[in-house]
Amino acid sequence: MSRVLLYLISIVTANVVTARFMPLEFGMFIVPMGSFFIGATFIFRDIVQNKYGRKKTYAFIFLALVFSAVVSYLLGDTLVIVAASALSFLVAETTDTEIYTRLKLPMAWRVFYSGIVGGLLDSVIFVVVGLSPIGAGFIPWVAVPAAIVGQVIVKIVMQMIGAALLAQGLVYKEKRLSKMSA
Repeated sequence: MSRVLLYLISIVTANVVTARFMPLEFGMFIVPMGSFFIGATFIFRDIVQNKYGRKKTYAFIFLALVFSAVVSYLLGDTLVIVAASALSFLVAETTDTEIYTRLKLPMAWRVFYSGIVGGLLDSVIFVVVGLSPIGAGFIPWVAVPAAIVGQVIVKIVMQMIGAALLAQGLVYKEKRLSKMSA
């Protein structure tokens, strides 16, 4: 159950950090600080799915969606931001789950590829629906591409780190098991 707890904590942490800290600006890119944790949520969700299966994972996604929406609302986010966050979360997590399920690759690669797509969808939907003039209007249209690309870069880096750590952990586990059986 610790995997599920890590998944839920990473989502709540992403909301709190995003609400409490100013976005990071590097060059033309704008990145909400919670993006670092959103990248981790895809990794934790894949680990949860690995243990509990796809069907139970959808129940955890729904639970995480409720927690995320409640926390965002309690932190003072507008209804538009809460809705955009929920929509982007639902689409990204569902897509990540389905890609992870269908890829016939080692776990680390499945985590990496499914997380890249999930992170891209999460970034595009949240920025366009939540932050652009369509949503809350926090950023003008001219800043939308930079906001999306900045978030995608951070989420891809998080996926690379997570996949590398998983690959190392799996290699270590295999070596340990082979020593025990020898």
